[in-house]
Amino acid sequence: MADPISSRAPSGATGVLVLASGEVIWGKGFGAEGQAVGEVCFNTAMTGYQEVMTDPSYAGQIINFTFPHIGNVGTNPEDVEALNPHALGAIVRQDVTDPSNFRSTQHFDAWMKANGRIGISGVDTRALTRLIRVAGAPNAVIAHSANGDFDVPALLARAKAWAGLEGMDLAKDVTTLQTYGWDQGLWKLGSGYAEPAKGSKKVVAIDYGIKHNILRNLVDVGCDVTIVSATATFDEIMAHAPDGLFLSNGPGDPAATGVYAVPVIKQWLDTKKPLFGICLGHQMLGLAVGAKTEKMHQGHRGANHPVKRLSDGAVEITSMNHGFAVDADTLPSNAKATHISLFDGSNCGFELADQPAFSVQYHPEASPGPQDSHYLFEKFAGMMG
Repeated sequence: MADPISSRAPSGATGVLVLASGEVIWGKGFGAEGQAVGEVCFNTAMTGYQEVMTDPSYAGQIINFTFPHIGNVGTNPEDVEALNPHALGAIVRQDVTDPSNFRSTQHFDAWMKANGRIGISGVDTRALTRLIRVAGAPNAVIAHSANGDFDVPALLARAKAWAGLEGMDLAKDVTTLQTYGWDQGLWKLGSGYAEPAKGSKKVVAIDYGIKHNILRNLVDVGCDVTIVSATATFDEIMAHAPDGLFLSNGPGDPAATGVYAVPVIKQWLDTKKPLFGICLGHQMLGLAVGAKTEKMHQGHRGANHPVKRLSDGAVEITSMNHGFAVDADTLPSNAKATHISLFDGSNCGFELADQPAFSVQYHPEASPGPQDSHYLFEKFAGMMG
């Protein structure tokens, strides 16, 4: 899989991944030409690569897909979770083939190129996944050059110089710059997205990197949703007279985002009004109640992660994307753990005993992924009922 440092690409190689540790992984480039530096992580989902690439939580990351056939159903304008892709690049096993799906409107290669995202195919993604499992998620540069011309020592130097995600606040980079409303409902085969609806429960969603299907799920349970910036003040939030507050998913180090987010959440908790957080929002609530977060060795990313619900022992198959986690041992006495990962036992949810506030580490909106956790949106709506 990996070669010693050399600027000479093997015959036919037009793409390369250079890890900060020195490994050089060659392949066939697709999508945009150029280079990008970030953290390499692996995603175990078998479907939903377009949703994955457009998930703002992947800002600053290069995705190694463990499923070998990526791109074979093409792309379309409906299966996106943000206006633009946020993952820096894609690493895949098989060459991207012509799409074979009635919903496809554009080849994955053309979509990647149009959106300035770099891909490499022909990589032993299982070997790269094993490397990440052993050594942790590495910093790296992904590069694509149609003529196979690469300055590998320079790429290595760039990978080594990149500071990494720890300590990095990326929510400010992906959040909305203006407040807006959302009223589009869930998608159904044959009819598309549900017609706009006006709910009765006013919800303000803080956008740390929010996905569109989260907003659709909130609409589906009767919420009138207003989205505000990650840096919105408590007074700006309260100006909308919300019945509940939603804390979204997002990228980067929660401790860095928490510098400005936690004081606002603490003020909200003083109101005793309902609060629901997911992913980065879960970590923000954890920090707000006094817990700590920590960088994970390899993170959890995929649409097939088993989570145990502690109230009844049921197992939910969930969609996850996070490289940091709430340290369960630091949760205060009024925070009761509600979910744990069956992969490593890490905390995947908690609720407060003295007020209507709860959060989960995973993505219950199922884009991509199963719908086992849709009940959480209903629970939030019920709290406001």
